Amino acid sequence: MNKKKIYRKVAKEYGVSVQEVKKEMQAALDYSYRNTPDDGVTGAWQNKVPRKGEAPTPDELLRYACGELAVSDKKTR
Repeated sequence: MNKKKIYRKVAKEYGVSVQEVKKEMQAALDYSYRNTPDDGVTGAWQNKVPRKGEAPTPDELLRYACGELAVSDKKTR
């Protein structure tokens, strides 16, 4: 599934616009990257997501997640 379809599906499910989905995703990403626990694990997982800024954009996160799912799917075949 591509990013546009994911955004549309989430927007439809929650009765909001695609822009609202992206806005809320960005707010959640910003918060989670600013408030990372000092457990060493969360930060390590966050650092796996390629990003240009301090926190990934929703597009950057989905690109990474879709790529990881594709790799995982190939391994289970």
